[in-house]
Amino acid sequence: PLFREFAQTWLTENAATWKQSVLEGYQATVRDFLNPRFGHYEVGAITKADVLAFRAELVKTPGKGGKPRSPSRINNIMKPLRGILTEASDRFDFPNPFRGVKKLRETKKDIHPFTLDEVMLLCREVRRDYQNYLIVRFFTGMRTGEIDGLKWKYVDFERNLILVRETVLNGRVETPKTQSSVRDIVMLPIVREALIDQRKYTGNKELVFCTRAGTPLHPNNFRRRVWQPLLRRLGLPIRRPYETRHTAATLWLASGENPEWVARQLGHSNTEMLFRVYSRYIPNLTHMDGTRIHQLIEHKLKEVNHETDR
Repeated sequence: PLFREFAQTWLTENAATWKQSVLEGYQATVRDFLNPRFGHYEVGAITKADVLAFRAELVKTPGKGGKPRSPSRINNIMKPLRGILTEASDRFDFPNPFRGVKKLRETKKDIHPFTLDEVMLLCREVRRDYQNYLIVRFFTGMRTGEIDGLKWKYVDFERNLILVRETVLNGRVETPKTQSSVRDIVMLPIVREALIDQRKYTGNKELVFCTRAGTPLHPNNFRRRVWQPLLRRLGLPIRRPYETRHTAATLWLASGENPEWVARQLGHSNTEMLFRVYSRYIPNLTHMDGTRIHQLIEHKLKEVNHETDR
């Protein structure tokens, strides 16, 4: 069969095993990149040289906004191509052109967490309607999709837990990123207070943080209209809202919380990634219940209040 025909077969056969967002991503890659390049080829006629030449083109030609594509982006474009050709080679008994083709090495992104002083400043200075949102982001380490998809039914004030059971992506509710992402986050007192306050504003809606119409917040709107203007006004370097998650991790670890407890809070299956990304923030003595970070926050709040009173 032609590549475009088998690519469609591959998408159809595997659709049930993927999240909707993954399926749509693969469909877009096949439509925008793979079919224009390989659509008219017999699937068994595509060689390793063709695959490598295609990847070299992706490296050379600019992506969106005229910027070079990152190794991560190129690997994501190559992923469905690998899946299609691997399945086709198995089914039609020809040599897999991807044999021996390794992924491009992805550059490790540096993290840029905020200090506790900066966190307190941001939470104090942000627009009032986003104050609780920022507090919960900074002190739970929830991913953007997790906090934007958080429903009141998953806030358990009795047990002092936030239950991460759903995530929202492009306005659509999905299951969380990985199995370990389904978790119960311990509510620190500062988070509990913020959520109790938030009930006054959205308690009658399904979502904890939402638009006036009750729909999920749009990450791009938050970034452009709230987040970046706030950082500029305070003279802080512009960085991604996702740094709130890195900040939660580094504050917990730096205050002496147990890395295993921190990994569970963040939804990591083990501490491996934690040590890889945050090793320089981990001191020797550790606790495992959130009391250390709470003491640190309380101390910081007293300092701020003392200065305000003077």
